[in-house]
Amino acid sequence: AEIQQLPLDTMLKECAPGQFEITLKHGDDVLAACDAAVLLKRLIKGVAQNHGFEATFMAKPYGLEAGNGTHVHISLLDAAGHNVFAAADGDPLGSSRLHQAVAGLLELMPASMAIFAPNLNAFRRFQPGLYVPMAPTWGFDNRSVAVRIPSGPNAARRIEHRVAGADANPYLLLAVLLAGIEHGLAGELTPPAPVTGNAYEQIAPSLTNSWCRALALLEACDPLREALGEDFLEVFLANRRAERDQAMQHVSRLEIDWYLRHV
Repeated sequence: AEIQQLPLDTMLKECAPGQFEITLKHGDDVLAACDAAVLLKRLIKGVAQNHGFEATFMAKPYGLEAGNGTHVHISLLDAAGHNVFAAADGDPLGSSRLHQAVAGLLELMPASMAIFAPNLNAFRRFQPGLYVPMAPTWGFDNRSVAVRIPSGPNAARRIEHRVAGADANPYLLLAVLLAGIEHGLAGELTPPAPVTGNAYEQIAPSLTNSWCRALALLEACDPLREALGEDFLEVFLANRRAERDQAMQHVSRLEIDWYLRHV
C-alpha cells in the first residue's frame, strides 16, 4: 500500500466473520479516490491469494451475516476552497446547500439502486436487522439512516452515503451520488425531516430488492440518464439484463429441496 501510495487511514474488525472496514483518507480529486478504491481491492485480493486465502468484496458472502458495504463521505468546496456544506455561523445542522444536496440524493436513491446493487448477490444484502438502509432516510450522526451527517468540526461538515454494496463500481457510484447532489442543488430541493432514533423501526422498507425493478427505475430516471449518458446507459442496462437472464436459468439447491417433491 505504501509503495502504491494508497491513502489508507484506519482499519477495524467488523461484526461478520473475517469482515474488516478500511477507511481511505479524503481528498479533493474524485477520480483519484475511485482509483484508490480499485487499487486497494486488487491489493487485498492479491496479498490474500499469496497467503493461501481468498478475499472477497461480494455484498453478501454469508447468508445469515451482515453484508459488505461501501460508505462514501462527500463534502463540496467552492472556488475558494470553502466547504459549502458548513454553515457560516457554525450551526451543526449545516448550510441550506447541505440540505438541498441531501434532498437530491434521497430523491434519486430509488433509481440509483441498480448502481448501488449491481448484481444478483448484491440484493441479498438488503435484509432487516443487518445494518443496511432499506429506505431513503437521513439524519444527524445516526447510523441507522441511508444518508448520515456525521458530527465533527463545522469545516468538515459532510454527507455519508451508506447504501451501496462493496461490489459497486466506485466510478459509477460516485457519478450517481454527484448527480444526486447536483439535482438537489439545482432544484433547491427540501429534504423531509431528519430521522431521530432508530430509522429501521420507524420507516418501512421502500428501496427495491428486485434487480429487474431497479434496472427499470434507472432507465426511467431522466437526471441519471443525463448524468451517465444515453450510450453508456444503453450498454449498461443490456449487460445487466443479460446477466439477470442467465441467473434466472439457474435452479438452486434450495429450490430443489423446497419444491421438487412438494408441489
